[in-house]
Amino acid sequence: MELSPDQIRLTEIFHPFAFERQANVKADGTRFVHYTHADAAMNILRTKEFWMRKTSCMDDFMEVQHGLECLLAAYRGKHGDKFKLALEGMFPHICDEIEHLFNGWVPHLQIDTYITCVSEHSDAEDTFGRLSMWRTYKNAPGVAVVMNNKAFLSPSVALKAYTSPVAYLTNEAFEQELGKLANSLESESDFLKGQDRQAVVSHVFNAFKFAILCTKHPGFQEEREWRVIYSPRLEKSKYLAKDIQVFGGIPQPIYKIPLKDIPEEDFVGVEIPKLVDRIIIGPTQYPSAAREAFEYLLENAGVDNPENRVVVSDIPLR
Repeated sequence: MELSPDQIRLTEIFHPFAFERQANVKADGTRFVHYTHADAAMNILRTKEFWMRKTSCMDDFMEVQHGLECLLAAYRGKHGDKFKLALEGMFPHICDEIEHLFNGWVPHLQIDTYITCVSEHSDAEDTFGRLSMWRTYKNAPGVAVVMNNKAFLSPSVALKAYTSPVAYLTNEAFEQELGKLANSLESESDFLKGQDRQAVVSHVFNAFKFAILCTKHPGFQEEREWRVIYSPRLEKSKYLAKDIQVFGGIPQPIYKIPLKDIPEEDFVGVEIPKLVDRIIIGPTQYPSAAREAFEYLLENAGVDNPENRVVVSDIPLR
């Protein structure tokens, strides 16, 4: 499945930051990495599933609030006025329609969105991983699951779960980004006038949705995070299964992403032998046992020569 020229153009207009980041990751062959506890990494390989948790049950809840506050401040500022003027010049009263739609969905996006997080992984991190990420796991062994990018960058909409880079922005920087979007709307006004009005409403809504769900404080920039986002009230997937699990003693709903190709919907590269590039075991007192365990799990998941896919980091924590 390939995007049409018009779809590519619309993505570049309404999601310029994500469009650029995806193009760079694809061109550079950048891999992604999921840092987690050793038992969670074992669960991924055993069940062939990735779990998505509610943002309202994670530390990310306040980050969603940060994104919303940035959007509201920018929308009410001078760049917001320019943005609204550009839209109204194409479709009269469209901003009222967008505001009513978005305001009605904000509570659901805040409390009923499920995400799983990954980070960009550089070649230089293949042996040791990233020190700042390992520090999260000082009291329990951590594992980095390094993955190829094909499934994350797939244009398929089979899962109704979408991958987006995180933007690390202050209020002021966010407002500048809205200004860039307003400039794009002005320069592409003739093209956008030829689009269906409801399609433009949908594009703006999605731009706002990803803006609040994928904006974090600049202090977290070294994470180089991307998020896989699922909003079941907006779009229900027939492939993602809901379940109840306990985290920190709190029962809560999750959704499970099956690591299984769906070739009939052009979604491939997600099965473990093609998805997982390597496993990096974080600092631990028992490196030999942990390495043997993950080699065994990879072999059971259908990975050839698993001994070449497991690395033990000896990066010092202090």
